[in-house]
Amino acid sequence: MSLPHPVLRAYGCPHDILDPLPSGTHPCRVLRHDGASLLCITSQGPRALRASPGLDPAPAVGDWVAVRPGPGPADPWEGAMVVEVLPRKSLLRRQSAEGTGPQVLAANVDTVLVVCGADRPVSPGRVQRVAAQSWDAGAVPVLVLTKVHGPTAADLDRARIELEHPGMRVVITSALEGLGLDELREVLRARTSVLVGESGAGKSTLTNALLGRQVAATGQVRDRDAKGRHTTSARQLHLLPGPEGGVIIDTPGLRSLGLFADAQAVDETFAEILELSGSCRFTDCGHVVEPGCAVLAARDDGTLSEGRYTSWLRLQREAAALALRSSPQELRRHNRQFSRMVRRAGPRPRP
Repeated sequence: MSLPHPVLRAYGCPHDILDPLPSGTHPCRVLRHDGASLLCITSQGPRALRASPGLDPAPAVGDWVAVRPGPGPADPWEGAMVVEVLPRKSLLRRQSAEGTGPQVLAANVDTVLVVCGADRPVSPGRVQRVAAQSWDAGAVPVLVLTKVHGPTAADLDRARIELEHPGMRVVITSALEGLGLDELREVLRARTSVLVGESGAGKSTLTNALLGRQVAATGQVRDRDAKGRHTTSARQLHLLPGPEGGVIIDTPGLRSLGLFADAQAVDETFAEILELSGSCRFTDCGHVVEPGCAVLAARDDGTLSEGRYTSWLRLQREAAALALRSSPQELRRHNRQFSRMVRRAGPRPRP
């Protein structure tokens, strides 16, 4: 098997990328989407390339694509065109703002960095929502707290944060002071990672610190609520320094993250609930009203926090609603499961 070019290997090109490659084409990776053109990394460095009209699926940042050289013998990249999106190993998506379907955030990612600024309250629900999207994408979520310096560092309760997000790695950083950057580099090593978070959370500042140079614009946040303006206007993939540095994708801030994930991804986000469900009386227990439910018992005795249970239930309902909208078969299965649940619960006693 031919090995990818060293430049492409540095950008994470897998060894088997050449197997499905159409004859006469070259592999490239999408670094940025610039409207009608794509900025791609080629064996000769970054080049702006056109995509074939109606290409399906549409290329996204992080995609590996097949490029057909142009007609000019002097420079084969002049007039070159992206003719195919190569098989993806993962795809991070969210529900579009209009609720009309998925919006692709990044492709072929290994790690999703859920970035939260310590200068504002960390929303457990938002973190759980991004984590569910990450598991659905086939990537591992990591919670990254930024702006942890001065008085904030002394007041930060890492144990509490880890308890709120069991099973999720937490990395505490300060880009200005260099805190936690070495630990974060270990997380990113030889992987494709994407930063996801609100505007003003410190994604671009963190990107600049990891790269050791100014590549992303940064802005001020409002004093009253620590919210920032959108300084990053497009998703862009950057090569991290070092022989096994990996690559990182900086993204614009997200005001909201509409769930586009299935029930299994939600369960992976709440691993303790998934473990408890193995002790339920019924194998298809919905953990809402059924007798003999180990999850409800754990909630009632305090073993499982009410907040975690409520968040799990809310995300499961969103995932179910998404599945029902997209699949008539799933709608029938849901109706049958709900009918069984009602029968098991039995008649409610009169007051």
